[in-house]
Amino acid sequence: MRDLRNDVAAVIRRAAAGERITVTVDGVPTAQLGPLEPTARPTLDDLVAAGLVEPPRRPGPPAPPDPLDLAVDVRLDDVLDDLRGG
Repeated sequence: MRDLRNDVAAVIRRAAAGERITVTVDGVPTAQLGPLEPTARPTLDDLVAAGLVEPPRRPGPPAPPDPLDLAVDVRLDDVLDDLRGG
């Protein structure tokens, strides 16, 4: 605590640079100073720049799936009976 009071500006600069600093009172850890966490969710560009993901290999969104031809005149209880072996 004494060191923190004597050189607050330097300790804050260290925390802003990414260092986590534990403050102790009588040898007991009581607080921690560190960089602020980002408030916004990271974008894909942020994750690529951090090396956490690879950029997409294809441009644009994926193609939509082919439409399914579903029967509309079938009752659900009949389908369930067929699935259950009834």
